Amino acid sequence: MPTLCRPAVAVPEHVITREETLDLARVTHADHPQLPLVLRLIENTGVLTRHIVQPIEETLRHPGLTRRNAVYEAEAKARVPAVVSRALANANLDRREIDLIVYVSCTGFMMPSLTAWLINTMGFRSDTRQLPIAQLGCAAGGTAVNRAHDFVSAYPESNVLIVSCEFCSLLYQPTDLGVGSLLSNGLFGDAISCAVVRGGEGGTGVRLERNGSHLVPDTEDWISYAVRETGFHFLLDKRVPGTMSMLAPALLTLAGEHGWNASELDFYIVHAGGPRILDDLCRFLEVEPAMFRYSRATLTERGNIASSVIFDALDRLFEDGGVEDGARGLIAGFGPGITAESALGRWTVGGPAPGEALPAQAERAGRVNGTPPGKGVGRTPAGAGVGADP
Repeated sequence: MPTLCRPAVAVPEHVITREETLDLARVTHADHPQLPLVLRLIENTGVLTRHIVQPIEETLRHPGLTRRNAVYEAEAKARVPAVVSRALANANLDRREIDLIVYVSCTGFMMPSLTAWLINTMGFRSDTRQLPIAQLGCAAGGTAVNRAHDFVSAYPESNVLIVSCEFCSLLYQPTDLGVGSLLSNGLFGDAISCAVVRGGEGGTGVRLERNGSHLVPDTEDWISYAVRETGFHFLLDKRVPGTMSMLAPALLTLAGEHGWNASELDFYIVHAGGPRILDDLCRFLEVEPAMFRYSRATLTERGNIASSVIFDALDRLFEDGGVEDGARGLIAGFGPGITAESALGRWTVGGPAPGEALPAQAERAGRVNGTPPGKGVGRTPAGAGVGADP
């Protein structure tokens, strides 16, 4: 079965705290009739720090969509390769062993996708398949895992690289004064995350067994972008925080179809869109708040980093030592639609340490280009992951 290996995560070096966010709101929107409500909502997000790709002075300017998208492309090309290399090392794979690259992002646009640039500049095979996902928002992390699961299930010896690049700060719109927009200014952060879903033998991580999608009917306008001359304008309906009452039953159903009880799993890696999402999941799934500690830590330290949330939370589980072999878990991303993308799997401890190839893998890598798998693991601290591929 496909194994989701340890992600690599990097965040930009520029940091904004909750106190700084609140001060900016007070100064920038001093005359806003609902300013007390906005300040209270930002305080209640639980977000203490966020990382942004530009200094705050640059972030607050709006040079236009053309310039912002140029920044998105330049920063992605500067920062993604190093994170890709660490994810491959975590999976004990060489880049020429990757058969599909799934690229997810909802904060900038490139065509050809960054997948083409990665193949051309990082030495991936020219027949590597490409799957860019651009319009699923925060749910796209879960979607990427599920499509990788499907691909490796169809081609059991294949390997899939997932790349999530989210620069939410590039979407700041100074003229959007709705409460939902002002709340989002204090909620979202920037991050890059990469992970490998590998087939064949070996690999420590989540052995994926089942996945599913669920769309809540007639909720398309609850989370959306308005595309205007000035770029993407994020629209957030006030009903969004209550969506777990509609999505939790889908998680229970997916687990039930697999013969599992979603309330009795050993680990949960879920999208942390906000504190109420996690609080409601505790209630509807009847699990203790501690079961969502990794997702909550991501929210507190990095904010809502869109499709990267589940990979950051999973990396925290790895950093904490993982769980026992065979432990059952749930991975779920939530986003516009309203959509849930969920996966079930068991923790597996298998294969050699990173940098020590399995015999079959070493033989395959030698056949491809004579290059041994990369070495080195570890979580990237704030500010790391900048620069070209080593």
